[in-house]
Amino acid sequence: MISQTQEKTEYESKLLDVARVTRVVAGGRRFRFRATVVVGNRRGKVGVGVAKGQDVSLAVEKATADAKKRLVKISLLEGGISHSTSAKYGSSKVLLKPGAKGRGLVAGGAVRTVCDLAGIKNISAKILGRTKNKLNNARATIEALTKLKTPILKK
Repeated sequence: MISQTQEKTEYESKLLDVARVTRVVAGGRRFRFRATVVVGNRRGKVGVGVAKGQDVSLAVEKATADAKKRLVKISLLEGGISHSTSAKYGSSKVLLKPGAKGRGLVAGGAVRTVCDLAGIKNISAKILGRTKNKLNNARATIEALTKLKTPILKK
């Protein structure tokens, strides 16, 4: 039987964004926090979760649980991706290209975090357009990575 401490250490998580959201009710404003978290095992599994809570720590905890529910498996080829791919989520557009061996992770923002936790070591990525929405950029990256075909290795 797997203990819960082993389950928790299998995945790494990074906080992508924290936002204070307000709901106006009779008598004033109610403040809550929305957290966006990326979870991955650096071996081809990655997920993005978002949740709200009364305080930041509660929101992060709920978002981490949400990200673990939404894990996807990505086909990697020697620490990189096999071919170019792109995806659109909302107004976010992301372009991913395989990087030369030893070049490293050439990406910015949410794309860099998602690729890092997925275990991709060599990639060149670009966020196209003017969006700064980290959640949509992360989800577009996940969508682009799931479009990857499994590489056929020649012998």
